[in-house]
Amino acid sequence: MHLGITGKRALVCAGSKGLGRGSAEALAAAGVHLVLNARGVEALEATAAAIRAAHGVAVTTVAADITTEAGRTEVLAAAGAVDILVTNAGGPPPGNWADWGRDDYIRALDANMLTPIALMTALLPAMMAKSWGRVVNITSASVKSPIGQLGLSNTARTGLTGFVAGTARQVAERGVVINNLLPGIHDTNRATALDADVMRAQGITMEAARRARVASIPARRYGTAAEFGAVCAFLCSQHAGYMIGQNILLDGGAFNSTF
Repeated sequence: MHLGITGKRALVCAGSKGLGRGSAEALAAAGVHLVLNARGVEALEATAAAIRAAHGVAVTTVAADITTEAGRTEVLAAAGAVDILVTNAGGPPPGNWADWGRDDYIRALDANMLTPIALMTALLPAMMAKSWGRVVNITSASVKSPIGQLGLSNTARTGLTGFVAGTARQVAERGVVINNLLPGIHDTNRATALDADVMRAQGITMEAARRARVASIPARRYGTAAEFGAVCAFLCSQHAGYMIGQNILLDGGAFNSTF
């Protein structure tokens, strides 16, 4: 399918690995030029080089922590007026509600709610002025089905979901489309880290921890960054103009619901 976004320019956050890289790869395959952000310089530059070689698009790199004000300032200065924004940041650490204090919640909100809101606040006006724009927020399946040990993530990402629900409907008439992508378990570093937590807590092997989680997924496998990226690219395409403020689950059927 031709996505109709060749020549557009996208800012992809946390784009050097995992779901961010999958999204960046899929957008580049559609002919989109990239501003690619991540914290680690080495992985960022390697990803950018691979994308340039594979797809022949321009890739600008900005090594910065997008969850800080200084990092956002640097990224936004390099990005300028983009057509597409993909927000993404690593989730807070797992734990128990009884152990979290105010500072833990503030850090989670800064990373997974206030950072995407700040990026949208900065970039939406130019999209509205051009009467075209796409925003995809990578959140989590936990906003539909909360995960106990990920309470910090549940809280922050649900707050972002509420912001998007209202904002998406305010900017839609100006040709700007905002949606959220809700990943379940994908074969990324984050999944490996969570599997390692289970391994340590239960005294089992990594293989056993992974088998147990795979057994809970109707698709009987983890998702891949490439298939996640393909859905992200579709939501950024000319074909998604009537999808407003939606929360799209990509979880292999793990969320058990009729609707």
